[in-house]
Amino acid sequence: MNDWPQGWSDDNRGPRYGRGSAGAQPEGPRVMRQVQHGPVPPGQRSQGRPGPAPAYGGSVPQQPSYVDGQGYDGYDDGYDSGYNTGHVYGGGPEGPRGGAPRPAPNWRRRIKWTAITLATVLIVTSVATYFWADSKLHRDVDLSKVIDRPEAGAGTNYLIVGSDSRKGMTAEDKKKLHTGSAQGQRTDSMMILHVGDNGDTLVSLPRDSDVVIPSYKGSTSGKVYPNQGRHTKLNAAYAEDGPTLLVRTVEYNTGLHIDHYVEIGFAGFAKIVDAVGGVDITIDKGFKDKYSGADFKAGKQTLNGEEALAFVRTRHAFAASDLQRTKNQQKFLSALAHQVATPSTVLNPFKFYPTMSAGLDTLTVDKDMSLWDLASMFWAMKGVSGGDGTSLNMPVSGSTGGNLVWDKAKMKTLVDELKNDQKVTVSGN
Repeated sequence: MNDWPQGWSDDNRGPRYGRGSAGAQPEGPRVMRQVQHGPVPPGQRSQGRPGPAPAYGGSVPQQPSYVDGQGYDGYDDGYDSGYNTGHVYGGGPEGPRGGAPRPAPNWRRRIKWTAITLATVLIVTSVATYFWADSKLHRDVDLSKVIDRPEAGAGTNYLIVGSDSRKGMTAEDKKKLHTGSAQGQRTDSMMILHVGDNGDTLVSLPRDSDVVIPSYKGSTSGKVYPNQGRHTKLNAAYAEDGPTLLVRTVEYNTGLHIDHYVEIGFAGFAKIVDAVGGVDITIDKGFKDKYSGADFKAGKQTLNGEEALAFVRTRHAFAASDLQRTKNQQKFLSALAHQVATPSTVLNPFKFYPTMSAGLDTLTVDKDMSLWDLASMFWAMKGVSGGDGTSLNMPVSGSTGGNLVWDKAKMKTLVDELKNDQKVTVSGN
């Protein structure tokens, strides 16, 4: 069958090269004939017929020509495909696709944006941490219920209370920590921390201190109870009507205005110590106490939560009883504050957040306490432990009926110095 158009045959094709060809040379490139659609302008070639070249215009637009490899003549759009130079895919000394050399990295710009990114992350993390921590504070104490308060002096006074609260403790916890199962709630330790411009001062108030219960407003009833001149131990005020009566009693018997209240229970204290990985402390003389579970040898050692609680609660092992216990409490709390503030705790999120969470979960504070106030208290405690402040017991002149009587003259001097934010000159027992 002949596949060629009518009038054509293999003989008309001339010599060929390759399969079925008798030609010895390869045939030249074939050129496709242009087909003109529509009328043929005068002088234009059609179907191979010669004629003069047509003038541009009419119905056929002028076609741009490629001149000197610089684009189309009269139509330079700034794009060079690379075919005119042979650099189709780039890779020459001038960089990809014939462009300019790749610029060197702008390290100043990279460092700038890295710093901005890190600063942003730090700010966001700090703000998130602040609101997280603020939400965990238990602001349950309303100091506005305290009546007949003395005027506030210079600096800030915190009443720090360690209670024997067993809230949240299981029977196993109580047995392990030797807390017993006594009903009600009492205070095991009370301290006034004064934060001022002339040094910080930590004053321990023995729980057996002899005080007068003043007139006060009931924390739940709202009823005002008159002053009957009743003498009792300081910790009995807390047992009678909680934090607000304790604050009222301290202010009445000292004349010192209390700005903030902070309380922590047995379980919370032990959790904080365990969360920070234990507290290093040096015990001058070993002692045992079956009531608190204490069993310590002399020397430097690291106390865990259970051991720390036994250390600060022990009083039966000492001749000075409660006075020695308050000294041990001051010593340990200062060591704890120092341990929490170490870089290994602050810069380690796996230790910092559990420690912070354990502390905030178990703290009870007044309604006006902010995180900044709490941080100020913490750093003041650390300063006292580092020798930048003063720690002492409330001066005692004797005892009556088993209650410790404060030295009125020394106490007045001490309170006046704290009110005026002066350097403390009084020494305690």
